[in-house]
Amino acid sequence: MKRRTFISLLGSAVAWPLAARAQQPGRLRRIGVLTPFAADDAEGHARLTAFAQALQQSGWTVGQNVQIDYRWGPGNAETMRKYAADLVALAPDVILATSSAAVAPLLEVSRTVPIVFAGIADAVGAGYVESLARPGGNATGFTIYEYSISGKWLELLKEAAPRVTRVAVLRESGIAAGPGQFGAIQALAPSLGVEVRAVEVRDAGDIERALTAFAQGSDGGMIVVGSPAATIQRGLIIALAAKHRLPAIYNSRFWAVAGGLISYGSDFLDQHRRAAGYVELVINLKTATALGLDVPPTLLARADEVIE
Repeated sequence: MKRRTFISLLGSAVAWPLAARAQQPGRLRRIGVLTPFAADDAEGHARLTAFAQALQQSGWTVGQNVQIDYRWGPGNAETMRKYAADLVALAPDVILATSSAAVAPLLEVSRTVPIVFAGIADAVGAGYVESLARPGGNATGFTIYEYSISGKWLELLKEAAPRVTRVAVLRESGIAAGPGQFGAIQALAPSLGVEVRAVEVRDAGDIERALTAFAQGSDGGMIVVGSPAATIQRGLIIALAAKHRLPAIYNSRFWAVAGGLISYGSDFLDQHRRAAGYVELVINLKTATALGLDVPPTLLARADEVIE
């Protein structure tokens, strides 16, 4: 499914199933949600609550005209693939994927079920979409920043803690954004008189050993870039920064709320609110007729509003 193709050909078509306007009566729409957050994670709940509230404001009420099936992490890649397969098997109208840890396994399972993502750093580099202008395929959504913001993290850290000359950059090289984010920081570091060191985020033991070793030197600081694994281990990372007196900057507000020194980045809750507006399909038959298009019944059956 190509969102922008629908827009250009049908005039009033916007993204995928679930419109806020004249919904077809009697049909219960189904949304799948895949997230790496644990079911008891406050930040995960805040993001998905923002999504559900935006749906409700658009006229969608759980149990009345929409059903939402959740699959919560945290889990390893194998677990996320299992959850992705579970959701696809439910034949949802659309799936919301929060972070790369959710998008990647979903695209491994299906290239036809519509996927809306939020909280993704580099959707093009990861291969989730063909380009920002023309996503193509069955995925679209919201990116959280481009790589130059990674340099801004280093600038802000240096401004807040001028003595810092060594910075540990916690990243996941396995996700597409990891090398790019580190590269942007590394390129700026010499001009600020800072030496940067990549610290791979895996499990809790690896993080603790790496930061403890790094903290043996003087004048250290820390940057935590976008990383599903780091988000899961954020309590440990913030505690280690405090224990070793490492000034640190993080990529989102919820880190600062949890006790981190500084955060600078996108509003994840706003992205999830906006994601609710992406999960809709509206077809204008008058426009289709004017263009000489015969909209197939299979597409009409999936529409939430058909303008005649």
